[in-house]
Amino acid sequence: MMANLVEATSQKQFEECLAKAGKCLTVVHFHAAWAPQCGQMNDVMAELAKEHVGTTFVKLEAEAVPEVSEKYEVSSVPTFLLFKAGEQVDRLDGAHAAELTKKVQRLAVSGAPAAAAEAPDLNERLKKLVNAAPCMLFMKGSPQEPRCGFSRQIVGLLKEHGVQFSSFDILSDDAVRQGLKTFSNWPTFPQLYVKGELVGGLDIVKELAASGELENTCPTAVSLEQRLRTVINRSPVMLFMKGNKEAARCGFSRQILEILNGSGVDYDTFDILQDEEVRQGLKTFSNWPTYPQLYVKGELVGGLDIVKELKESGELVSVLRGES
Repeated sequence: MMANLVEATSQKQFEECLAKAGKCLTVVHFHAAWAPQCGQMNDVMAELAKEHVGTTFVKLEAEAVPEVSEKYEVSSVPTFLLFKAGEQVDRLDGAHAAELTKKVQRLAVSGAPAAAAEAPDLNERLKKLVNAAPCMLFMKGSPQEPRCGFSRQIVGLLKEHGVQFSSFDILSDDAVRQGLKTFSNWPTFPQLYVKGELVGGLDIVKELAASGELENTCPTAVSLEQRLRTVINRSPVMLFMKGNKEAARCGFSRQILEILNGSGVDYDTFDILQDEEVRQGLKTFSNWPTYPQLYVKGELVGGLDIVKELKESGELVSVLRGES
């Protein structure tokens, strides 16, 4: 193991790692031996440790050091916390290698070798970003808080025409801001991409809106409620959980899978960690604040505690079959 890639097996070791790193970046991976995606992310950590020698990478088994996991509200694996001078500066939930790499590159004090290594990867990053959603807007600020008049106008037009889009704040990442100008051969922002292809800036979007072509060019929004109803009814028994049937990403989800697998009734799962819109929206829609959530024939049954009670009372199978 490299000197800057270490394992912490106690709260004391964890705190020593943070203290030793001082003002340098420390990346802590809360992992579990039973989760295959944690193994994959450990490989990513090893690669990042080679590239960022001034950064400390710490592996910590979440369930083995619960006092640290609870302190930082880690409820699923993998989770990454990034620290500087003992203070948490960023967080990433889930096995998102590209996102972790981006955060480390942004927060590490990049020496010359790391900066040199970034250049060939920038085009790959930009390719992934422009294809991150069917309709991608590169803007200053966010749709909720645009940071320039042109960005505000383009967001207004897209919303007015019911266009479903994701956005990237170029002010948060100078490499993307400068690189995208060359990549797209378009010198200004905002820039709108559809299916990975550049549509143009504000003037072109205005022209498309005026000619009635904007809706044909861009995917139009499906309301969140419509999306949730569709997903809830995708299968007669739907489980909204952290992870999937093959790999649960939290203890509660793992327990509910074991109960459902033992029931002999077919069910489908939806990984809420892969879709923030569904994760937040379903809490309001179902008026149920936590996960997992189990639905039968489009109706909420409840979470782990209710499923446990149904199993203990012998009612679970009939509920899952929609008989009661």
